[in-house]
Amino acid sequence: MRDFFTSLYLSNRTYFVGGGLATGFVLSYFFPFLLPTMKAASLVWGGLTALDVLLLYRTKEAFEARREIPERLSNGDPNEVTLHLENRYAFPTKIEIIDEVPFQFQLRDLQFDTNLGARSAKTMQYLLRPVTRGVYNFGALNLFIHSPFSLVKRRYQFEEGKDVAVYPSFVQMKKYELLAIHNRLTNVGLKKIRRLGHTTEFEQIKEYVQGDDFRTLNWQATARSGKLMVNQYTDEKAQNVYCIIDKSRVMKMPFEGMTLLDYAINTSLVVSNIAVHKQDKAGLITFSEKIHSGVAADNKPTQMNLILDTLYSQTNTFLEADYERLYIFIKRKVNQRSLMILYTNFESLSAMRRQLPSLRQIAKNHLLLVVFFENTELKSLILSRPKTTEEVYMKAIGENFTFEKKQIVRELEQNGILAILTPPENLTINAVNKYLELKSRGMI
Repeated sequence: MRDFFTSLYLSNRTYFVGGGLATGFVLSYFFPFLLPTMKAASLVWGGLTALDVLLLYRTKEAFEARREIPERLSNGDPNEVTLHLENRYAFPTKIEIIDEVPFQFQLRDLQFDTNLGARSAKTMQYLLRPVTRGVYNFGALNLFIHSPFSLVKRRYQFEEGKDVAVYPSFVQMKKYELLAIHNRLTNVGLKKIRRLGHTTEFEQIKEYVQGDDFRTLNWQATARSGKLMVNQYTDEKAQNVYCIIDKSRVMKMPFEGMTLLDYAINTSLVVSNIAVHKQDKAGLITFSEKIHSGVAADNKPTQMNLILDTLYSQTNTFLEADYERLYIFIKRKVNQRSLMILYTNFESLSAMRRQLPSLRQIAKNHLLLVVFFENTELKSLILSRPKTTEEVYMKAIGENFTFEKKQIVRELEQNGILAILTPPENLTINAVNKYLELKSRGMI
């Protein structure tokens, strides 16, 4: 009986009808001829309600549903959740679906309404976009089944308590990997880099595809085969590419729900995967006031899984980054000249100058690329037209901060350090593009 009463709910239609009957009984006090009609209507209402309850509960397991979630969710990307519904009743039903998604999504009104025919099945999908890594707990899948008269509804609960881990954006990683395999990275906004020269090792002659350098056309092979044929050369391989991620408080700044640290993590995963695909060796270092993790550069088959698992557990700290400790760690652990891609954020020229001596020391032995972020809110402030004196001052301050960011780029480059100033949403494109540019120029 307890299960019966905890699963039985009255529908809105029942409350409306009950309110109408109550109003009729009140009016019958002033108009006695309404009383028999109200009594008859009450009997009909009670009978239909009892029939509704009988139809919903005469079959014990008359409805089946399950939620299908990927084993891992991709951070910052839309992830598809599938609901499979099966109606075993002999009548069509109206269904209210309330899915208890993890609290991290802050979706307290996630409800879907649908109809399902008698003895039929249906599949529904919806998307969830996580913005933080970690374990997400999905609660129960609640279904409220309406009877044909929709006076009462019966609640079913399925899929209670399921944990799913949210990992760095492997969806983005796979997308760029697929484009790199088919030489179509220009389709996502990456610039086509002019190759300054080839390595001396000839690899093969192959049929021309879009994106190949037309200067490598082999006219003799073209004449023989009747198709455009090009010479393919072997690029320099097995170069070390380290992604270095600053986890200090400067990377806590949010953008579209995600922190700058999460953008750096997602991009590091993509760059590492493309580096391995290009037969370079990918490595990883994370630091703040100390070195938190270090993955030696390698291109073995398990390297990307190792990097992915390491990135999954990274969290922000609230202390200032120690660049001297980073330099000492690199000097001890990395003996071969490598491309060091440092993801950090400098908000002022003075903040960068405090770290410049350590950056210069790293750049003596390695090719150092510093990637930091534009403040997109300042950009929108600068482009706006001020209407008050206060807004004029705010715009001037914003322009000063933006100018300082550009000065940081110039000063880094004057000290032999490559730099990228990028909006967070363009971080991956700009970082991958710079890696391919440096590789094509033979700088690594």
